[in-house]
Amino acid sequence: MITISSAENALKTVYLDTITDLLNSRVNPLLAKFEQTSIDVAGKEIRKAVRASIDGGVGAGDETSDLPSASITNYLQYVISLKNLYGQIEISDKSIRASSDTKGAFTNLLNQSLDGLLESSRFNLSRMLFGNGSGFLINVRQDANPAGTFTVVGAGLNCAIEGMVVDMYTLDGELFKKSVQIVSIDRFAEVPTVVLDIAENVDDVDEIYVLYMQGSKDKEITGLGAIFDVSKPLYGLDRTKHRVLNPYIDLSSKKVSDILFSSVVDRIESYTSSTIDYIACASNVKLAYQHYLSSYKRNIDIMELNGGYKSISFNGIPVVSEKFVNNNYVYFLDTTAFKIHQLCDWQFIESENGRVLRQTQGKPTYSATLVKYCDLVCDKPNGQAMLKVDATIE
Repeated sequence: MITISSAENALKTVYLDTITDLLNSRVNPLLAKFEQTSIDVAGKEIRKAVRASIDGGVGAGDETSDLPSASITNYLQYVISLKNLYGQIEISDKSIRASSDTKGAFTNLLNQSLDGLLESSRFNLSRMLFGNGSGFLINVRQDANPAGTFTVVGAGLNCAIEGMVVDMYTLDGELFKKSVQIVSIDRFAEVPTVVLDIAENVDDVDEIYVLYMQGSKDKEITGLGAIFDVSKPLYGLDRTKHRVLNPYIDLSSKKVSDILFSSVVDRIESYTSSTIDYIACASNVKLAYQHYLSSYKRNIDIMELNGGYKSISFNGIPVVSEKFVNNNYVYFLDTTAFKIHQLCDWQFIESENGRVLRQTQGKPTYSATLVKYCDLVCDKPNGQAMLKVDATIE
């Protein structure tokens, strides 16, 4: 007979390893390439010494001349707070009792719950990977819409999805409403709209509200958005004083071509010790590149990546379409320079008596919470590049 105790045992001994593998390697092809390590984690922080120059003790001379003088290698000290990532599954008491006499039925119940967790994680972890750590989703304004219906202001609609629970802030940074669910999104209207679970009109219909992932404002991992935002410090350091923290950025919007891609790869590999091994782009850029290849009667090579993903390639480098990369943008990355520093891998939060399934207060449901304390760190920001391109297809 299936009980709460046996369900907990299954989660900890059978499902945890599978969940961990899925969250680490099957959520996003770029995330799957990053090494995960507990090195340089000290308490609640990541403290990492990163080399910012080469060693200087090399030279040539005569048989009897002085040997080259050694120089002190410059190091930067990164200091980053570990971010807290959570994932939660919920099972109703009724479902447990209904499947208690059938092992297969209970297994299906757990699988359905874990599938929901994986789907949500696939969206949100990928979003964080390309975000700036702020948890920002979109800006909205009510205008003359019915209560709960808001007009999307600006770009970023790819970061929102039905079912998300968000916090609403004013442009001044004040919390307006907490834990509001996104009911529906009209993405294809001339002016896209979002319906939020709000019964009444807001006081000022012209007010712009900023939506953040619930409880996540300024608490998400340090994604590519933060690494490429050269106007702000990185890992606690001033970029104007440490130029090696600045990636290469070209916003000139040149046409997509092999020559353009080659120029960026050659620039990075010529002036840094990095080797580009991954190209992440918006879907319209991938289509433009495919059109470019077909217009010159070129074969489109298909690569298989870790985790079962497939992509087209440029000179053996995968070119992967990512939904969270804004239209017309391309990232050229040396993935060996990135590491996920973590206090621990995904684990269930346990109570004092070792329980992982806990009754939700005031509800006939049980929940289990996964947690991971980590952050994404790039050792060589200057070995990465971002382009804004012209992806129009003529």
